[in-house]
Amino acid sequence: MKKVVGEFLGTATLVAIVVGSGIMATNLSEDIGVQLLINTISTVFGLAVLIQVLGPISGANFNPVVTMVDLIQKRTNLVTFLQYVIAQTVGAITGAVLANAMFSHPLYEISTNVRSGGNQYLGEIVATAGLILIINLMIQQEKTALISVIVASWIGSAYFFTSSTSFANPAVTVGRIFSDSFAGIAPGCVSKFIAAQILGALIGLGLTKVLTHDK
Repeated sequence: MKKVVGEFLGTATLVAIVVGSGIMATNLSEDIGVQLLINTISTVFGLAVLIQVLGPISGANFNPVVTMVDLIQKRTNLVTFLQYVIAQTVGAITGAVLANAMFSHPLYEISTNVRSGGNQYLGEIVATAGLILIINLMIQQEKTALISVIVASWIGSAYFFTSSTSFANPAVTVGRIFSDSFAGIAPGCVSKFIAAQILGALIGLGLTKVLTHDK
């Protein structure tokens, strides 16, 4: 149970960080570049802390595709996979509601922020493939103590070099539906984002197999 709670709490806090910092960014500046920078810095630091603190408890997945890859590689079982995905998704929605409450937005609001186009879906594939590849290589190289820093660094970098600003997480994508803010995503865009993330995760896993085939 503590592992499931850890995944719920971690994902909820992560989305609260992403959405809350997005709202704060638009309150502080009208410059989109500055807004993205504020959002990125807050997410990078927050994600690193969450992974470091909750990693020993739940593994700090906070992401259904990370858990999916663990299932494929038999590092977890089907029951745990289902428990984690539910906890992550409910946590993500809770985090968005919490951020809305902190900034006096309606608790449940639906985003009108349209994010669509093949270029953005490609961005999600790249961001997610890189995330899965990095996590798996760090585990293979027995450098798990560095995962919090490396993963947060990748996400921070991908905020700027991918066209989609690196969601790379189906649960977080669902959570961001409920924030009509800088960090939100319109419901009609979500299914394609998630499909791109799943494809990216499988590509990342495939690249891991290629790079570690002799082990």
